[in-house]
Amino acid sequence: MENNKPANNEIQVELSEEMAQGTYANLAIISHSSSEFILDFIRIVPGTPKAQVKSRIILTPDNAQRLLFALQDNIKKFGEQLQAANNPNNAGGKTANFEDFVGPKGEA
Repeated sequence: MENNKPANNEIQVELSEEMAQGTYANLAIISHSSSEFILDFIRIVPGTPKAQVKSRIILTPDNAQRLLFALQDNIKKFGEQLQAANNPNNAGGKTANFEDFVGPKGEA
């Protein structure tokens, strides 16, 4: 057995320095066909007539559902951390929801 192979089917993910910088987007448009979901991440700059798609992600329906569940889980954890940070005496109390810390919802 080789020493450089990941154990237990573990995947080693590489992140380039350029990719680690990320890309800012302030709008997402989601569309789908019978076999895939398409997520376009867009940056809108006020005062300019065009918005540019900065990234397009294409997912299978199964992976789109996994992404949904992962986002829901992370939003829940974020709300719990926010609640704990804002009220340390309420450690076992009400859990914050996404709506508790986000303003009005936009529409695409």
